[in-house]
Amino acid sequence: MKMYHEFKPRISERPLALAIGFFDGMHRGHHEIARAALRMRRPGWRSGVLTFANHPASFLRPGSEPPRLTTNDERVDLFATAGFEECFMLRFDEAVARMDPLAFLDGLRTTLGVRAIAVGTTFRFGHKRAGDTSLMAAYCDTHAIELACVPNVEEDGERISSTRIRALVADGHCERADHLLGHAYELRGVVELGFGRGHDLGFPTANLRVPEKLLPRDGVYAALARYDGRDYAALVSIGTNPQFAGTARTLEVWMRDFHDTIYGRELAVRDLRYLRDQQSFDSVEALMAQMRNDLVAVAYPSYG
Repeated sequence: MKMYHEFKPRISERPLALAIGFFDGMHRGHHEIARAALRMRRPGWRSGVLTFANHPASFLRPGSEPPRLTTNDERVDLFATAGFEECFMLRFDEAVARMDPLAFLDGLRTTLGVRAIAVGTTFRFGHKRAGDTSLMAAYCDTHAIELACVPNVEEDGERISSTRIRALVADGHCERADHLLGHAYELRGVVELGFGRGHDLGFPTANLRVPEKLLPRDGVYAALARYDGRDYAALVSIGTNPQFAGTARTLEVWMRDFHDTIYGRELAVRDLRYLRDQQSFDSVEALMAQMRNDLVAVAYPSYG
């Protein structure tokens, strides 16, 4: 997928069908917008997505931005999977925040060569969010640009949204979050050197550098871990490790049938299923007994 980080002319002169949005999580509602853009693509056209590297709230109201469901690298992967051929990942800054809505639309048409646009029905754009889909529809009609305003996708009478999914992940309801996302919520990180307590207890764990995204609630989870193209049944511990009076929030992964040393390598975990809270036991022996009980959750071939 061709990447652009500036609002400038594309290398290709082929017309572009463009989806626009922040698309955090790239959930099922977002995929409907992607599909609308792809459906409008004609022979010889390219498909693209325009988004921001930083959440607009991080510039407009620093500190108020929500935790991310997906890192930028993860979003790029999901965009490619959705079928986009070009990605415009811009920085939301003063120039973007002050852009007149019509100037933005002119830029799409003349600078990027956009001939079709797909957005959600609540999409707003331009200085002080002055632009809406009505303004966009009038502009597109005048300039022969095809427009798809995609309605919300609902589940159980409620809109599928990044906000709704964040609440599920934060509460540890990852299976439900996966369903609304349409794909597994994933945590990727580089394996770092830890305290070595897991090895001493007979349960060696990989300590992941905590990614800059939302972590599920503290606890122990059954999961799948992916390393070097292979999946392993795993237990994941998220939290401050109260048994040893920890203070920093950590992410530790124990993998079944895995014995390699992988410091400095990337590991990903997905299909997280909550098992229990983190807790402090009366003794290390009691902790080890509980850990042996936890293994039941990953003891079956269907999870390996």
